[in-house]
Amino acid sequence: MLPSVVTVYEVGPRDGLQNERQVVSLAVKQGLIERLVAAGLRWIEAGAFVSPKWVPQMADSGALLPRLPHPPGVVYPVLVPNAKGLEAALAAGAGAVAVFGAASESFSRRNINCSIAASLEGFAPVLAGARARGVPVRGYISCVVGCPYEGAIAPAAVAEVAAALTRMGCYEISLGDTVGVGTPGKVLAMLEAVAARVPVDRLAVHFHDTYGQALANTYAALQFGVRVVDAAVAGLGGCPYAKGASGNVATEDVLYLLNGLGIETGVDLDGVIEAGRFISTALGRPSASKVALALAPGAH
Repeated sequence: MLPSVVTVYEVGPRDGLQNERQVVSLAVKQGLIERLVAAGLRWIEAGAFVSPKWVPQMADSGALLPRLPHPPGVVYPVLVPNAKGLEAALAAGAGAVAVFGAASESFSRRNINCSIAASLEGFAPVLAGARARGVPVRGYISCVVGCPYEGAIAPAAVAEVAAALTRMGCYEISLGDTVGVGTPGKVLAMLEAVAARVPVDRLAVHFHDTYGQALANTYAALQFGVRVVDAAVAGLGGCPYAKGASGNVATEDVLYLLNGLGIETGVDLDGVIEAGRFISTALGRPSASKVALALAPGAH
């Protein structure tokens, strides 16, 4: 049975922009987020407090957060890799944070330079520090269906990491098909394994559209009972460690699907399309959203 209300968790300003080759200015990031807020999005991942050597696009996250509007109910989570990142994020005014793990040993070692077990150990002080300050922590798990180095990932492996993050105190687990190889059957098998260890109302899904399956996978997850869907305006993003991995599923396309199903989101599709046009113009390329392209002036 489909949920009546779904939260669309916007990841474009962080996951979408972090791999851009060209520098995206502070003013453009602020303008994008302001437009997303105006469209009704309430969870907008605004940045990451990681080494600027490895992720230069996120180097200005500390300067960005204080410039953002703070209407009631709007939260700007940021990614933090360790206790140092947590302290910097909180000093900048972050109201929520996220940690990023993997279900694949190979991906973990190549992406965050340590084993899965070591990554979980490293998250412990982040969870403890955030808990002491009443700051919610989200847990990301990448490669929940497939890995560019290992191929298919066993659902039990995903469930193990999800259970560990939940035990440590993550309020929500975002399950990421980082390379976009998932199909509805594989996604449902993974969700069944994870939901046996973590309540489904604490799960979110995060799909990439490499093989054009992101919306089909989203629909399967909704039918399973998932009520939080990650998406990136204009389909921004990709994975530098995954050959051929395209961007996140576009927020515009997810909203069109949800609207068609009669599911409430509180988000205005036209406003998100406008935000997508803004960032696509700034980047000098067309939006990756099929809905935005179909509804563009002169498209018919």
